[in-house]
Amino acid sequence: CEKEPSSYMWIYILLGNMLRGIGETPITPLGISYLDDFAKEENVPVYVACLHTIAMLGPMFGFLLGSLCAKLYVDIGFVDLGSITITPQDSRWVGAWWLGFLIGGATSFLSAIPFCFLPKSLKKPEEANKDKTSRYSAVIMPCIFQCQLICSFLSDFYTSLKKVLGNRMYFTFLCCSLLQFSGFIGFLTYKPKYLEQQYGKSTSKSNFLIGMTSLPPVGLGIFLGGLIMKKYKMGIIGATKFSFTMSFLAYAVSFLHFFVGCDNYVVAGMTVSYE
Repeated sequence: CEKEPSSYMWIYILLGNMLRGIGETPITPLGISYLDDFAKEENVPVYVACLHTIAMLGPMFGFLLGSLCAKLYVDIGFVDLGSITITPQDSRWVGAWWLGFLIGGATSFLSAIPFCFLPKSLKKPEEANKDKTSRYSAVIMPCIFQCQLICSFLSDFYTSLKKVLGNRMYFTFLCCSLLQFSGFIGFLTYKPKYLEQQYGKSTSKSNFLIGMTSLPPVGLGIFLGGLIMKKYKMGIIGATKFSFTMSFLAYAVSFLHFFVGCDNYVVAGMTVSYE
């Protein structure tokens, strides 16, 4: 090549993902706080489970959409597809990765419109205790809504952060969540490539298999966990024991992955000698 191609498209992708993250982040903490404030206490686990279940189904549909886009040529709409001589099975094939961003962005914009019609406040259920203090609002809401100036915001944020990290139960749960998500994300990130390399699957087929086999069970487990907590009316200690038991069983099953695998490809000069 006489000149290396230079493109600044990655900057737009970076800014787009940053804006998407800013828009999505408040849904989880403030959404849970919203549910905790205005729902019956015994129904909160189910509602929170529904919220997290939907959050897991989203990536599932994302993988399915990625599988569809990977079958389309990257320059679809700009070139004559009849002139393309390669297929998705060819190593030179590049799918329409950008199409998923447009579809996902438009869908996110449309789904955000109903939030504009939510009331600022709701009447609490009659069974709720009037002097109940939200477990989430006590920490998150002051940081978001009670700070008018940046200096006071930073001051209140530091105080709230110190109070949160000083809570041993919350800090332990935070460390546990970091370990769980680190393992899960690594598993989810490299499993499609593993399917491509070991089983000769296309990128489209790998994304489809991941979307259908990995994420739905997680979403179903979250929803069932919420139902079980509601049925047995678990408190903090009961929920902790339940979480420990399920996590232990999950790790025991995950340990079986060490016994599953395929032999490496026979490559002359790398895995075997030339003779």
